[in-house]
Amino acid sequence: MLKPTLAAILLLLGSLSSALTAQTQPQTQTSATLKGDPAHPAKTQRWVDTKLFFGLGPADAPGQGVSEASWRNFLDTEVTPRFPSGLSVIDVYGQWQSKPTQAQPRTAPERIRSKMLLIDYPATSENLKRVEAIRAAWKQLTGDQSVLKVTQPADVSF
Repeated sequence: MLKPTLAAILLLLGSLSSALTAQTQPQTQTSATLKGDPAHPAKTQRWVDTKLFFGLGPADAPGQGVSEASWRNFLDTEVTPRFPSGLSVIDVYGQWQSKPTQAQPRTAPERIRSKMLLIDYPATSENLKRVEAIRAAWKQLTGDQSVLKVTQPADVSF
C-alpha cells in the first residue's frame, strides 16, 4: 500500500481550495456589445449604412470653397440634430465631372476636397427623409449639383 507524502497532501488541498474559491467568486465577463441603450442596440434589424459625399472645393486650392469652420457649422446645424446618436466624418479626395451644357458639352473631372459622412440608422421613412433633407440643405448652401449617397443594408452592433 502506498503512503501519501506530505507534499502530495498539501498539493491536493491547495487544488481543492483554489477550486472552491473560484466557485464562490462572481464571474466577470466583458461583453463585446453595449447593453441597455435604445439608441445603440446590441442587435439590430432593418438598419442601413449610408455614406454621403460632400464636395468642399478644389483639391489644388484649399483656400477656395467651403472652410473647415463652415463644414463644422453645417454638421452642427443640419446633420447632428437629425442624427444625434452618432455618425462619422472622414476626409476624402474625390473627382466629379459636371453635367455637360451647350456651352461646354464635355468637361474634365474636377479634383475636389471632400467629406464622407457615415451614418448607421434604422431604415424608416422618417430617417430616409432626414438624409434627403441633409442632401438638400448642402446643395442649397453650396450650389452643388449633387451629394452622392450610397446606402446598403447593415448588420450593426454597438
